[in-house]
Amino acid sequence: MTEQATSVAAVIVLAAGAGTRMKSTKSKLLHEIAGRSLLSHAVDAAEHLHPRRMVVVVGHEREQVTAHLTEIAPGALTAVQERQLGTGDAVRCGLAVLESTEGEVVVTMGDVPLLEGETLEALVAQHRATGDGVTILTSELSDPTGYGRIVRDAGGDQVAAIVEQRDCTAEQAAIREINAGIYVFDGGVLRDGLASLTTDNDQSELYLTDVVRYARSAGRGVHTLVLADRWQTEGVNDRVQLATLGRELNRRIVERWMRAGVTVVDPATTWIQASVDLAPDVTLLPNTSLEGATSVASGATIGPDTTLVDVEVGEGATVIRTHGSLSVIGAGASVGPFSFLRPGTELGVKGKIGAFVETKNAVIGDGAKVPHLTYCGDAEIGPGANIGAGTIFANYDGVVKSKTRVGKASFVGSNSVLVAPVQISDGAYVAAGSAVTEDVDPGQLGIARSRQRNIPGWVETRRGDTATWQAAREAIDNEGATEQ
Repeated sequence: MTEQATSVAAVIVLAAGAGTRMKSTKSKLLHEIAGRSLLSHAVDAAEHLHPRRMVVVVGHEREQVTAHLTEIAPGALTAVQERQLGTGDAVRCGLAVLESTEGEVVVTMGDVPLLEGETLEALVAQHRATGDGVTILTSELSDPTGYGRIVRDAGGDQVAAIVEQRDCTAEQAAIREINAGIYVFDGGVLRDGLASLTTDNDQSELYLTDVVRYARSAGRGVHTLVLADRWQTEGVNDRVQLATLGRELNRRIVERWMRAGVTVVDPATTWIQASVDLAPDVTLLPNTSLEGATSVASGATIGPDTTLVDVEVGEGATVIRTHGSLSVIGAGASVGPFSFLRPGTELGVKGKIGAFVETKNAVIGDGAKVPHLTYCGDAEIGPGANIGAGTIFANYDGVVKSKTRVGKASFVGSNSVLVAPVQISDGAYVAAGSAVTEDVDPGQLGIARSRQRNIPGWVETRRGDTATWQAAREAIDNEGATEQ
């Protein structure tokens, strides 16, 4: 549908609940699944309708919710429900900040993260097709306990009322069609229906559902859109439900990528956040978690046992048993196993970061290698350079962090320390075991270690009563016998 076809006058998102069952100092709406808050999922679905106004009704932990809202939907309005007097009161608070109630007003919930924007579009489309006063999203559940029941009129076509669980008769409690708490209202019907509400119910609250009775009494139609996908109507009230819905959403995300051409060897242990982008022919091995703005190009293999957060992976790259964040891995490059890529790492085409290597603010050129047992921080390594095992880029003197530069095709021997700021020029060598504090010019070999000195008789004098001296004496005796 086009934006003009789906645009509605307003969407009101109900997000004022206390969420006490979460047992958290953080608002329930800010807890996350698939890398996004519950509120963010709700707002994203609502934005499919291109509302002229979006109102989020806040209450409990309102400062947290409002601050988060400015990040995810800065154009949204907020309305404050000071006291929890029911859903009818919450919607009335939302209407109060709107300039007009003319047109279609959609009411949705802030804690149903699997609700899809396409579902809201279908709900609005049906509302327009029937010209109803109210259209309700419903679902049929095998166990409807806890939900309001849809009570239909004698003909069975329209809704006569929605009865909350607490107020149900035994006959009504047996009804399996439940109210999902998501509606499209004619603005005038909603305004007048809210004005007619009373607290004559088990909880002494203003029920939004009673607007249905008002609409029917005013001669307006009320129909439902029955949703087969019950998960879209599921809300989050505690951390068990948060995990359950998170697992289901991840299953859907993983399945969508597999159908788009991504190989996922073990979907049960693979987690992909909603913001991740994958190309066809990517392979994800078990126990892989891709988060944030991570993108993986065609032919790359990620995992097993790998977590990437905001990492860009090039075509044909291989990343094994690695944790990386805010990094770039070039095409054909290899990383791992047991590598730690910290923010600012950039690995060039066909470059290598090997086993037990930690990098930070390190730009490693095309074809350059940092194969194993190295800390590489605040560094620039030229194309084709090789960093030997156990090399330390000593970038911090306790006050200032400085940069080390290693030129193209240069070679740093194993167990060296490069004390920044220092430059190893193009085509230079550093001898193994060196502690380099001065620049090495092109074509030079830098050696920064003391001359070896062997002290005769030291073991006999200082360790004469040990097995070491016994072994040394036997070796000396054997050498003497051989010479004779």
